[in-house]
Parts: sequence; C-alpha cells; structure tokens
Amino acid sequence: MSTILKVKGLAKMLPDLSRIESSLQEKGYDRIVGVDEVGRGPLAGPVVAAAVVLPIGITIEGLDYSKKLTARRREELFDEIAASGAMCSIGIIDNCTIDRINILKASLMAMRIAVTSPEQDPSFLLVDGNFTIPNISIPQMAITGGDAICPSISAASIIAKVTRDRIMDKYQELYPDFSFANHRGYPTRKHIEELREYGPTDIHRRSYRPVMEALKQTALDF
Repeated sequence: MSTILKVKGLAKMLPDLSRIESSLQEKGYDRIVGVDEVGRGPLAGPVVAAAVVLPIGITIEGLDYSKKLTARRREELFDEIAASGAMCSIGIIDNCTIDRINILKASLMAMRIAVTSPEQDPSFLLVDGNFTIPNISIPQMAITGGDAICPSISAASIIAKVTRDRIMDKYQELYPDFSFANHRGYPTRKHIEELREYGPTDIHRRSYRPVMEALKQTALDF
C-alpha cells in the first residue's frame, strides 16, 4: 500500500496533523518509521537518507525541519534523538552513483537502504516528499511537508542532515581548497568561485551543470 498526500489533503483525513503517527498506532502499526533525505541540491558529496523509529510515548521538544534549525540546535537534537532510544539507520549514495542513475533515483535508493536495515523491521513508513519508496512491500505514505508535522520524519531529517554535514566536514580535510565545512557542497557563490579556480574534485557531481561547465573550462585551459 502506497499513498501520496500533500499536507492540505491530510487536513480532511486527520483533524490534528500532529497525530498522524498516533493515529496509525491506533490502527495497529506499532513500528512507524519516519524517512527523509538530505543532499539533493549540492554539487558535491553524497545524498544521505535516514530512517527513524521514535519510542512510543517519548516526546522530543523542538523537532522540526532540519534546515529551519541552527547547526548547534541540530547537533543537540541529534544527541537527544540518539539518547531517547530511537532506532536510527542511514543510507548513503555517493556522487558517482548519483551521476550514473540521477539524483531522484539515488535519493530513493538511499531511503530504501535506510528502511531495509536489519534493525528497522518497520510496520509503516512515513516518507517526506512527493514519492514513496519503490520496490518495497512495506505500507507507506509520502507526505509533502511531512518533516514539519511528523515527529519521526523531523527526526529523520535531523539525523540525515547532521550525518551529511559531518561527512562534508571530513571532505574539507581532504580538499582544503574547497570550503566544504561551510557550504556543504551546495551551489553558493563561494563554491562556484572555488570550482572555477580549482576545477572539480573527485566528489563533485559531474552531471550537474556548474560542475560540467567547470570541467569544460578546465579542458579549455589546457
């Protein structure tokens, strides 16, 4: 069973949008997994997905869409989620695979890896965005804007974001000419300037236009 719903459509089904998970639990789904991904827009690095099962009866104050939060607050919530006993798993797809199959398929693949982790055993998936995860038999619902209203999806958003940021921090050490610890690979003005000056690294996505243009410029310079 797969369902794709936008937040406005949910209002007709559930009077209180914050009760999506509890409503599903009342229907017998005891392991509800929130799923989200981070990293579709960057020019470099992987796309990272997280799947999170929050313990029933546990409330973590301040859960929200990860990009609305400060980096410090995300780190704090990351630790709170881990300490709560939540079951968390990660799926990571590298830039070469993104170039080969495209970013949408790579994002869904990362989600599938996260939710099929042996420790998860989900009974229902709540997936942020417009797409459910293909080739999976678990009942699921895709919710546009779910990371702002579903605690488990919000938690997954935070876990994925912090995990990816830490990966990009490591890449900063490997590629000191690039400010990966600041722009995280996103197409900021600084990043574009670095691309033009130094050319793409091994972690850049060559199917993305700014990287393709930098590659052409590098070839012309020779």
